[in-house]
Amino acid sequence: MWLIILTNAATIAASGAIPPLVELLGEGSSAEVQEAAAGALANLAHDSDHQVAIAAAGAVPPLVQLLGPGTTADVQQLAVGALGTLAQNADNQVAIAAAGAIPLLVQLLGAGSTAAVQRSAARELSNLAQNADNQVTITDACAIPPLVQLLRPGSDDLPNEFAAAALQALGYGSDENFTAIVTCGASAGVDVLEEMARLCM
Repeated sequence: MWLIILTNAATIAASGAIPPLVELLGEGSSAEVQEAAAGALANLAHDSDHQVAIAAAGAVPPLVQLLGPGTTADVQQLAVGALGTLAQNADNQVAIAAAGAIPLLVQLLGAGSTAAVQRSAARELSNLAQNADNQVTITDACAIPPLVQLLRPGSDDLPNEFAAAALQALGYGSDENFTAIVTCGASAGVDVLEEMARLCM
């Protein structure tokens, strides 16, 4: 289904499908319907014009709500994926943070999440961290320790890659964050700089 959506994204969006898909994200829908709607929006959002249209249709708040407890891992992964693609737009980065996504994303980095959800959450944080104000919010939400944990040897390189990108964005231009990242890595037995160089090359 996702391949069909990618192939026909322009036609689907032009037909007015985005607002109904946003409505299907709500509490009145089953987990299966929410999963399908979030996946469809994630794929439509690969187009920059659609990123604007999806946000304008009010998708950000319900997608953020799907990150919370009580949502299945599959729905969380697709909701984070949709937000991650929307966050390629600078205005959406601000809107996603304003909707309260950052603390929820940090929670999803933890051991209670699947590797796929951790990967998606780290990717979304790396996108949101392109905004200077978001960098402060992400750091204040205590994102550095769980991001560093994802760099531990033996971890899945896919979550690692996005965790490294998020840490790189947080440390760039902030001596305080850079010091915190290195110190946290030393405490966790992780050579953060080496891992970041390996994964972000």
